[in-house]
Amino acid sequence: MKLLLLFVVVVGTVFAAEVYTSKYDNIDVDKILSNDRILSQYIKCLMDEGNCTNEGRELKKTLPDALATGCAKCSEKQRSQTEKVLRHLTKNRPRDWARLKTKYDPTGEYSKKYEPKATTAAPAAA
Repeated sequence: MKLLLLFVVVVGTVFAAEVYTSKYDNIDVDKILSNDRILSQYIKCLMDEGNCTNEGRELKKTLPDALATGCAKCSEKQRSQTEKVLRHLTKNRPRDWARLKTKYDPTGEYSKKYEPKATTAAPAAA
């Protein structure tokens, strides 16, 4: 019985770790993208040039893993929001996009995989 309980706890822990937290899924990404000041703060956070909000810290923590795994632990909503942000940055903030790529993708490995899909994907419904 104790072994069964231990198994359930371990399996539950493993599956819980297989997805990113959803506690920030209700953030209004459109509002952030349409406000240069707020978007700049997030970029500064990711670049280690400024303070981070709780959401920014979580993003900064999960970004390397999300890039490495192809967002395997992302929910559908998180994938959609990510594509929206990528489209916005590549189109409207190319300098910031280049800086972020230099920091998080110095070899260009992830850009080759994700940029074409993100820049050609249809805009997600708000």
